[in-house]
Amino acid sequence: MRNAISTPSSNSASTRLHAEFVGSIRSVSEKDWRQLNDTRNPFLSYAFLAALEDHQCVGLDTAWRPDHLLLRDSQDQLIAAMPLYQKLDSWGEFVFDWAWADAYARAGLEYYPKLVAAIPFTPATGPRILIGSGIDPDEAIREASSALIRHAEDHNISSVHILFPVTKQHQQIAETEFMTRLGCQFHWYNHDYADFDDFLQSLTSKKRKQIKRERRIVRDQGITVRVLDGSEATNHQWETFYRYYCSTFFKRGHHPSMSLSFFIALAETLPKQTLLTLCSKDDKIVAAAFMMRDDENLYGRHWGCQHDYDCLHFDACYYTGIEYAITHGLKTFEPGAQGEHKIPRGFLPTPTWSSHWIAEPQFRTAIRRFLKEERAAMTDYIDELNLHSPYKQDPASCPNN
Repeated sequence: MRNAISTPSSNSASTRLHAEFVGSIRSVSEKDWRQLNDTRNPFLSYAFLAALEDHQCVGLDTAWRPDHLLLRDSQDQLIAAMPLYQKLDSWGEFVFDWAWADAYARAGLEYYPKLVAAIPFTPATGPRILIGSGIDPDEAIREASSALIRHAEDHNISSVHILFPVTKQHQQIAETEFMTRLGCQFHWYNHDYADFDDFLQSLTSKKRKQIKRERRIVRDQGITVRVLDGSEATNHQWETFYRYYCSTFFKRGHHPSMSLSFFIALAETLPKQTLLTLCSKDDKIVAAAFMMRDDENLYGRHWGCQHDYDCLHFDACYYTGIEYAITHGLKTFEPGAQGEHKIPRGFLPTPTWSSHWIAEPQFRTAIRRFLKEERAAMTDYIDELNLHSPYKQDPASCPNN
């Protein structure tokens, strides 16, 4: 479907922009998408989003139904795009609105479907709208925001949610009709460390000794840890990882969100950005973790193990990632959502953002009030956590940019 939006162009002539919502990333050519995605963020790549659809991680048989937003100019050229989904529940988002859905239900209203601009199952920060050179970024954000709201109103959708945008886009979205929600994750920042030992020297003596002890415990169990990229990992290694990945979900009574073929497809299409951490004992893989990277950032995603080995999760999912980031000159390591236990291991509380539009006026007023109160509490929470920094001297603040 296509909606026309009138906007002034930079030369004061009138330009007709069209907002188009499509049910598959395959409705866009990979070439056109790549021209927009200059961030190298793997989760916004055509290959990643297409793999989610091609391997049934999202789609009509799931709670994530693609409804991607495209902005085209009068020549039908793609100038901006937003990965977008109609959601039938709130799983896999990591910005929790179950209470909002419950309040809707108690009022006799339908909260689902809702529109979610996010990367499925991925609480990683990044641009949420890809913007080409043919439009001013502020204008693109305004037009996309308006198109999202109209789309929701036209299709009786309860709400629109934009999750984990980078700070700049969050600030731009905040100038529209969307309400802002503050969250917190724990990120590691590379302050030009020469190596892992140099990073350890920046920590207090107690925290430095703790990390050394935890890594020594892993070695004393006869476990070795290595990182392979997609071109190096074999299908057999991906199959082993997938078995452990599934077991992590099953232990918690959940169903795994992604398929084995999805991970193998990423290794083939994004070989240098797809990473597999393998933990071996007696030449047998006993645990594995999945990460992705771009030119500046490392993203920890999934983990699984055969048995519980003392401190192995810390080593495989945190310390190995930090060491990899230092070795490859990456600036930031986002290991995933939540986890105050990450602070003594070098990760710092970092504000994250989401933006929300609620169709029902009374609920919009109530949620706006809630978000204001929650933001004050979250700010106090982050301030309190910063008092427990593991560093001898606090590194300079590094917000997600």
